[in-house]
Amino acid sequence: GVLLYSHLRQKVRNAEALAQKYKQQQEALSAQLQVVYEHRSRLERSLQKERGEHKKTKEDFLVYKLEAQEALNKEKQDSMNRYGALSSQHKILKNQQEDVKKQLQELQLQHNSLKLEHRRSLESQGQRLAQLQQQRDSEVTALQDTVLKLREESKLLRKAHHEVHSQLLSAQAQMEEFRQLKEALQKMPGLR
Repeated sequence: GVLLYSHLRQKVRNAEALAQKYKQQQEALSAQLQVVYEHRSRLERSLQKERGEHKKTKEDFLVYKLEAQEALNKEKQDSMNRYGALSSQHKILKNQQEDVKKQLQELQLQHNSLKLEHRRSLESQGQRLAQLQQQRDSEVTALQDTVLKLREESKLLRKAHHEVHSQLLSAQAQMEEFRQLKEALQKMPGLR
């Protein structure tokens, strides 16, 4: 989106530069027309002077005047044609600029929508993360309670094992005494 946005901005700047160039060309053509008009005015004054001073060169000067008028009209027509082409191009560029503005507005709306969706997604993920952390904390607490209970049971089992071991040692000692007593009794001749 950012790349497309910068690309569209560059196209708009190029279009504006082109429109400025065409405007400068139009001003240059207007200046050229002004020069042509001034040139025509000088020719007409020169014609009046020549009429007064040289009546016999009137026809030659009229021919020259007609040729100059035709050249002026042709140059004027060419200038008008160029001006018309520039105006058409200006209208086309203006329409393109409007299209670019519309596309830019659509992209801005799309960007805002994506930004809102991204923010909602972040909020949802944050809530999910908090829920998972809470669940993990609960499981850790339960596991810690279980470990404590198992440790208590282990202590009780060790104690019981120790008591059973003590009883077993005591029973073995009694068995040993009983065996010794039995052997002593068997060795006595009177009891045999």
